[in-house]
Amino acid sequence: MKKLNYILLFAFFLTFNLIQAQDEVKESKFNIIGYGGIGYGIMENDNEPNYNLNSNSGEILLNYNLNQKFGIATGIGINELSGNGFNSIGNFYHERSLLKIPLLFTLNSKISDDFKIFANLGFFGQTIIKDEYRFINGTQKDIYEGWNFGAQIGLGFLYEIFDNYYAGINYNGQSDFSKFETNNNVGINDEQKMKNLNSVGVILIIEL
Repeated sequence: MKKLNYILLFAFFLTFNLIQAQDEVKESKFNIIGYGGIGYGIMENDNEPNYNLNSNSGEILLNYNLNQKFGIATGIGINELSGNGFNSIGNFYHERSLLKIPLLFTLNSKISDDFKIFANLGFFGQTIIKDEYRFINGTQKDIYEGWNFGAQIGLGFLYEIFDNYYAGINYNGQSDFSKFETNNNVGINDEQKMKNLNSVGVILIIEL
């Protein structure tokens, strides 16, 4: 009888330890990632002078972990651009809002018990949802239209503030590789794209 009790007790502890070990190695398959930042970039035109624009941007992503380090992510982003420039019509103040859809390859790696690195690299498509040029004598809207595409890279350093909640600082860089075209009958005929858009801000990761 005593032997049976010892066997049952041993089996219980063995099962308990196996369950604990499984829980420790179990990794979340999905993360929610949000980041936002401020920065600037260069608006490159084919026929008009280039000019700088300030950027205020943010993205929310759903990341699927392929394994403990690598994953793929997609989501939605908003980028608000603003700044001064001039073209063949005159001096202007430019405001533009863009809706962005990224598709990213991600790296999510712990460097200590409390710190981790999150990096991403991939492509995006974006479209103009608001475009306004304010000249001295009036305002022109929706001069450019359509979709364009580009590539982006990001790097974040995060600290675990609560269980499965991480916050930190983030760098994001992107450039367009296709161009927006002007509408007909707007006074200018040109194509443009954004290059060397760099931003720094905050990042939050929630492990589901």
